Amino acid sequence: MIINKNVMNIQAEKIELVKMLLDTENPKIIESIKKIFKKAKTTDFWDDLSIEQRKEIETASREIENGEVTDYDSFMKKHR
Repeated sequence: MIINKNVMNIQAEKIELVKMLLDTENPKIIESIKKIFKKAKTTDFWDDLSIEQRKEIETASREIENGEVTDYDSFMKKHR
């Protein structure tokens, strides 16, 4: 049976963290850990976007990287 070394390291780290948490009497540390978990559970806006919206953003990013942009003043001059 082959066990991934990274999985073992993560499990060891988790056990160590549980031990530290059980040993502490400091409510500030416990509250800080709770905040970390709450932040980690919040979803990324990207996950809420539709596939079409994601594609539009990716296209726009490529255009910016390729220098395919128009500055605001030039755009406004054309459309006034």
